[in-house]
Amino acid sequence: MVFSSVFFLFTYLPIVLLLYYITPLKLRNLVLLAVNLVFYAWGEPVYILIMFLSIAIDYTHGLLVEKFKGRGEDRKARWVVASSVFFNLALLFFFKYWDFIAGSLAGMGLTFMPRLGLSLPIGISFYTFQTMSYTIDVYRGDARAQRSIVNFGTFVTLFPQLIAGPIIKYKDLGDQIDRRTHTAERFASGVQVFVVGLAKKVLLANNLGMLWDTYKALPAGSLTTAGAWLGVVAFSLQLYFDFSGYSDMAVGLGRMLGFEFGPNFNYPYISRSLTEFWRRWHISLGSWFREYLYIPLGGNRVGRGRLFLNLMVVWAATGIWHGASWNFLLWGLYYGLLLAAEKFFLGRWLERRPVWFQHVYALFFILLGWAIFALEDFAQMGPYLAALFGFAGGGLWDSGFLYYFRAYLPMLLVAVLASTPAGKGVWTRLEETSKKLVLPVLLLLGLLISTCYLVDATYNPFLYFRF
Repeated sequence: MVFSSVFFLFTYLPIVLLLYYITPLKLRNLVLLAVNLVFYAWGEPVYILIMFLSIAIDYTHGLLVEKFKGRGEDRKARWVVASSVFFNLALLFFFKYWDFIAGSLAGMGLTFMPRLGLSLPIGISFYTFQTMSYTIDVYRGDARAQRSIVNFGTFVTLFPQLIAGPIIKYKDLGDQIDRRTHTAERFASGVQVFVVGLAKKVLLANNLGMLWDTYKALPAGSLTTAGAWLGVVAFSLQLYFDFSGYSDMAVGLGRMLGFEFGPNFNYPYISRSLTEFWRRWHISLGSWFREYLYIPLGGNRVGRGRLFLNLMVVWAATGIWHGASWNFLLWGLYYGLLLAAEKFFLGRWLERRPVWFQHVYALFFILLGWAIFALEDFAQMGPYLAALFGFAGGGLWDSGFLYYFRAYLPMLLVAVLASTPAGKGVWTRLEETSKKLVLPVLLLLGLLISTCYLVDATYNPFLYFRF
């Protein structure tokens, strides 16, 4: 289903852009809405009905909230907001968590919840959060209710970021939905960002993913300590370039259509603490949970006991948002505990340590966290974590590790460089010294090579589409 939508994107994007730009300004949102719906239906022909329902429910809820607020009937407005939140969470629960809970209960001998075997509508974790925040923003007065259902539908279904984010809040995009600027410079900038994101996804993430899959598939008795660390480093880079690459593609596509989305990543692996890491990683998700869950719970303006509870609730929700599996909940609680420790005492202690120590500390716990995140089977997770700490059945290293390390070393070095500001510095220097000749050639080569790779490759996972 995901591949069908991606195929549609790459096959028909030039036609979509041409159709969009030859359409009069007043009709462009209507054309864009039609394209968005075709894009989604291409991969999810049945679940397009869920999309229609989501648009209709939240559009009417926004109007009702504004109506009751205008009359001074705050209680009714709050009930409408609660209704919108309930609908969106119920939709997410039914499709994403029903079978997970049913299976967990069945494992305890409780069979009153049947497994339904429904596939997960792509992007549901993203667009339900976006529509849920819309009515909340209208209630808070941070946004005005959208009168045009076409414009609101365009916001909900905006295809550049529909199926894998970033999560866009209506208050940040509402003005652009109604009125936006189209320039040749913005379009050209969008093309550049899109191609860079495509190359990150296809050329780096996919190849690093093959290294991770190799170590993930090894039986516990064959896994070495060095191999386990090499595997989790490969996964951490794969996940970063997969998701940040798609986010760049979304930003680039949006810019081609006149939209400006905020950045979703800011070199997270250069962080010196886990608190800093989560300000740099998946920025739109962190912002959403902070604004719509953490702060309403009281944020950090409460006592230590309540602050700890707030952090654990938010991070349990963050973990389970990523998938219906116990390892995601464990991963969320893992970060909740570590971030609470940094808030209470560890952060002040770290500030007095050398900078290199802070980086090593952050990377160690980030990589350990990705191992928990990546391994959904606890029977596999246990031996893998043990191998990371030197309790590997295959010893410290073997010839297999040396082979894969040598084979992937050039790509790992490129990926590490590209995940830091130093990579951007090289790119900026090229822009300044190329006299506007080298950069277009590099972009064209990147587009051609990435397209050829997509056509020929049989390995092309999209990690964040399943969240």
